[in-house]
Amino acid sequence: MGSEKQGFIWLSGLLFLNIFVLSTADVHYYEFSLQESLFTKLCSTKIILTLNGSFPGPEIRVRRGDTVFVNVHNQANYAVSLDWEGVTDTIDGSNNTIQPGRNFTYNIELGDEIGTLRWHATSAWAAATVHGAFVILPVATEDYPFPAPTSDQTIILDAYTINGHPGETYGCSNDTTFEMQVDYQGLYLVRVINAVANETMVFDIENHRLTIVGQNGTYTNRSFTNSLTLAPGQVIDVLLFPNQNVGHYYITARSSSGTHITNGILRYTTTTTSL
Repeated sequence: MGSEKQGFIWLSGLLFLNIFVLSTADVHYYEFSLQESLFTKLCSTKIILTLNGSFPGPEIRVRRGDTVFVNVHNQANYAVSLDWEGVTDTIDGSNNTIQPGRNFTYNIELGDEIGTLRWHATSAWAAATVHGAFVILPVATEDYPFPAPTSDQTIILDAYTINGHPGETYGCSNDTTFEMQVDYQGLYLVRVINAVANETMVFDIENHRLTIVGQNGTYTNRSFTNSLTLAPGQVIDVLLFPNQNVGHYYITARSSSGTHITNGILRYTTTTTSL
């Protein structure tokens, strides 16, 4: 009898939580335009597929339990479809390839997904440039299961760039370098996505330890590391606590094979305080 009562209480609590999330859920609408854009990166200029003319693509930012409609207009010369990796309840359009000149609206019903996921084109060649972050925040009345960050930053490793910036390692005159500005003793949730199709990537920030708090759309037990090793498509959420001497430090992403490396800059914007 006692076990049955406990089971009823647990089930009732779960039902209440689900009803609560549904009652606080919002509906979001996004408009994506697939197009061919001229980009100059890595010492060359080429035409690539993009969404809304950006590389990486636009970020989706919603809350747990929300509903998301994404209307994709295909203004390119190639048929595409998108995949919402890690989302369990979606009309994903995998059987509704969007032909040139047509559009398709994806209906995404979020459940328990939390943290960071990614979206991308289903074909490998298109996914190299058509991809982006899918950020799922807690419900407004929910707390993080770790110290609440003061800010967050998404970092996408793609085509051996950091958020589309090749950094200083390639020696191209028109290359740009990604820069993340932080306050001394702030707390940052950094969302790291490996969008490189066939390479495991190693990510680190010079002289800074990272606290892993989530992976692939779910929270995890906290663990500490000096660097991250991300398989193709993997997403890892980490806490960053900038507590070093004020200055700038290299952010480094390199392939595990050692054949490619790129860097960015972590730059402190405030000075230390003497007590």
